[in-house]
Amino acid sequence: MSSTMQELSFQSKPENIAIVERLIDEMCENHRVIEEHYGDILIAMTEGVNNAIVHGNKLDTSKLVSVGYEKRGKDLFFRISDEGAGFDYENVPDPTSPENLERPNGRGVFLMRSLADECTFEDDGRTVEITFTGVLR
Repeated sequence: MSSTMQELSFQSKPENIAIVERLIDEMCENHRVIEEHYGDILIAMTEGVNNAIVHGNKLDTSKLVSVGYEKRGKDLFFRISDEGAGFDYENVPDPTSPENLERPNGRGVFLMRSLADECTFEDDGRTVEITFTGVLR
């Protein structure tokens, strides 16, 4: 029923977001993702990986970001982990509040939570698990 979790790791460099973009493209093609879900998956995942690189690992190239992924029935499951100090994911400022609209940061967690069907944080925020349900044909 479910395949086993596959994983890839890479250095904390912004250009490595391209690795995740390629992964999403391949998964969407190989697992026949319904087209209208592609953008949500891509945005949520690139935001999550960007957060891990920039905020989690503070662009420290000696630290790795890991991305685990697996197909579960008609669902896609992802796990993004960094080696940073973690963060208080319960108290992330709402980027849609008027006082935060002009801020350049703070949208990643909001986007992941609104685009994914499930978005949970573990290990003091160093790991985020993102699930997209019913996205496969």
